[in-house]
Amino acid sequence: MGVKAMLPSYELGFYALVVTCAVLYSGSGIFEASRDSMNRKAFREGIKPGWHYFGRKMDVADFEWVMWFTSFRNVIIFVLSGHILFGKICSMTVPQHRAVMYMIYGVLAVLGSMGLVYLMIILSHCLVLYSVALAKQKWLCYVAGLCCLASFKMEPFGSWQSGFVTGAFDLQDVLFYGGCTFSIMRCMSFALESSEREEGIYSIFDLLKYNFYLPFFFFGPVMTFDQFHAQVSTRELRRKDDEMKNIRVNALLHVGAIVAVDIFFHFFYILTLPSDLKFVNRLSDWSLAGLAYSNLVYDWVKAAVMFGVINTIARLDHLDPPQPPKCITMLYIFAETHFDRGINDWLCKYVYDHIGGNHDDVLKELVASVSTFAVTTLWLGPCEVVYIWSLVNCFGLNFELWVQKFFQLGPFAKLEAKLSEAMSRRIRAAFGAVNFWAIVLYNILALNSLDFALLVTKRLLVMGFPVSTLSIWFITYCGVQLIKERERILAIEEEEKGDKAKVE
Repeated sequence: MGVKAMLPSYELGFYALVVTCAVLYSGSGIFEASRDSMNRKAFREGIKPGWHYFGRKMDVADFEWVMWFTSFRNVIIFVLSGHILFGKICSMTVPQHRAVMYMIYGVLAVLGSMGLVYLMIILSHCLVLYSVALAKQKWLCYVAGLCCLASFKMEPFGSWQSGFVTGAFDLQDVLFYGGCTFSIMRCMSFALESSEREEGIYSIFDLLKYNFYLPFFFFGPVMTFDQFHAQVSTRELRRKDDEMKNIRVNALLHVGAIVAVDIFFHFFYILTLPSDLKFVNRLSDWSLAGLAYSNLVYDWVKAAVMFGVINTIARLDHLDPPQPPKCITMLYIFAETHFDRGINDWLCKYVYDHIGGNHDDVLKELVASVSTFAVTTLWLGPCEVVYIWSLVNCFGLNFELWVQKFFQLGPFAKLEAKLSEAMSRRIRAAFGAVNFWAIVLYNILALNSLDFALLVTKRLLVMGFPVSTLSIWFITYCGVQLIKERERILAIEEEEKGDKAKVE
C-alpha cells in the first residue's frame, strides 16, 4: 500500500492527544525524580551548581557538551570566526584558489592547536593512502584504509601514536582521535574515488585540500571526496534565492537549541539518573520509558547542534554539506537510523550499497549489513558494548527485510490487497511501533550502559507485561501514525513539485 493512505482527521487528532498526554505524564515523572534526587550523594559527580535563584542544579554528566560551552567555547568561537572571515576574503578576492586558502588556514589551525608531531602523524597517513591510491585497486584501498583506522582504534597502536603528541589539555584525546579517524575516512574516500577515475589520479594537493578543510577536520561530517572536489572547484560563486536568510534562520535555531538544552538540563537529569540503577528501578514504567527515549532525543539534539553549526559555516563557504541527522522521534525504520549522516552516506556509498545493490536479496543484504557494521565497529572502537550494539542493530536491519519478504508471500499479499489502504496503514503502524522501541532499546546500549538497557528491557517487556507493555505499545503506535501522516504530506508535496517542474 502506498504512503499516501489517508486516515480520518478525528482519528489523527485522537492519536495526537494520546501522545501529548503520555509525554506530559512521563515528563512529570522524570521531573519529580530529578527534583528528589538533586542532592543525592551518588549524583554529586553528575550534578553541579547551576541556577541558584531557581533552586536548581545542572546535569553535567555529558563531558563533551559541557566542554563545548565552558572552557573550550572561546577557542571554538575564535578559530571558526577566523575561518569565516578568512573564507569570506578568499571568496571575494581569489575564488579560484579558495580551496588552497582553506587548506592553509586548516593546517595552521591544526598545527597551533595540536602541535607539529600531530600534524606529521596526519600527513604520514595521508601519504600512505595517497600512495595506495596510485595502484588504482579498490581492495587495496579498503585494506590500507581499514588498517590505518585500526591503528588509531586498537591498542597498543593508538596509545603509541597519541604518545608522540606533547602537551595536555581537556580535549586533547577527543581532538586527537576525532581528527585522526575522520582523516582516515576522508583519505579512504579520496583513494576509492581516485581508483574509479578513468584518466589519471587526483593530486596530493587535492587530498590535502579535502582533508584540511577546518570545519570538517576534527568532528566531521564526512563529505565524500567527489562531492567536495566538485563544489570547491566551482569558480562562479552564486547564492540561491533566500539562501542567506535560511543560513541566518538555521544559525538562530541552533542558538535556540543550545539554550533549550541548557534549560532542560536544570530540570531533567536524564543523563545522570541512569547512572544509579537502584534509584532508577524505583521509577514507574512510564518514567523509565520516557527516560530511555529522552536519552536518544538528547543525543540527536547534540549531533544536530554540532553538525548544524559546522554545516552553517560550510554553507557560508558555498558548500552543500551532508544534512543533520533525522530526528529520532521521526524514526521507526532501522535503515534510517543514524546520528551522523556524513558517516552514514560514506558507509552507504562505499560499503552498504556497494555490496547490497538494491537491497532486495536477503543473502546480499546480510553480507552488506554485516560488512557495514564491521566497519562501524572499527570506527567506534572495538569493545564489548560496541560489539553488542553492532550485533543487535545489524539483526534489526536484516529482520526488517525478512519480515517484509515474509509478508510479500502469496497468502499475505492477497490478504492485504483485500484490505483498505487505511487499514493496511494501521497494521503496518502496529509493526512500526515494535520497531520503534527496538531502535530505542538497541541504541541506549551505546548511549548509556548495558545494565541500563537490560533494566529498561526487563521492566517494559517482562515485569510490566501486559499493562505497561501494551499501553506503551499503543502510545507508540499513535506516534508512528503521526509520523506516517507527516510522511504522507511530504510525499504529496514532493509529487506536486515534480508535476510543477514538468509543466514548466
